[in-house]
Amino acid sequence: MLAAGGIVIFPTETLYAIGCRADKAPACTRLCALKGRPHGSPLPLLAADVVQAATAVRLDAAPAALVERFWPGPLSLLLPALPALAPEARNAEGLAALRVTSHPLAAKLAALAGGALTASSANFSGAAPAAHADELDPALLAALARESKDTGLLAARFPEEEPRGGLPSTLVQPLSGGRALRLLRAGSVSAEALKTAGFRLEA
Repeated sequence: MLAAGGIVIFPTETLYAIGCRADKAPACTRLCALKGRPHGSPLPLLAADVVQAATAVRLDAAPAALVERFWPGPLSLLLPALPALAPEARNAEGLAALRVTSHPLAAKLAALAGGALTASSANFSGAAPAAHADELDPALLAALARESKDTGLLAARFPEEEPRGGLPSTLVQPLSGGRALRLLRAGSVSAEALKTAGFRLEA
């Protein structure tokens, strides 16, 4: 379904996400309309592994030590997007926010879909996110069902597949200078953890 340009709700390590293949521009446009996501607010991305991440963004713009230390995990990096990504997956400067997921079901989904996925929280813009399938907004599920036959919900089957809840992924932008980072959104990976790993946070 995802490979064909469909939209799916699925669990990640933090919350339930709504996603599509990040290189499927029509699907990304439909997803933003479904959520009521503001124009110009890029969709966050997740990849199954570093190899898949390298098909979506320029990984050479990130310190190798950062990738090795925090991926897979809830640390998103703002990096130059590759041309295949949909416009909704990049900001005005051509950058995309991507992480390699540590959630086994989300990683398998991205691998089988054949490309990095968008991973915006599964809620209408401004509404509460969901950490469990039974917390998903029935109106969102109904809108998803009406949107297209190429949509669906992949719910966690076992307790260990449920998201942990809590904070979203941390978002940082690597800066020139090797170990300098700009903290754009605080989240699951603390500033202290980044500093302990030898990275310098700048404004």
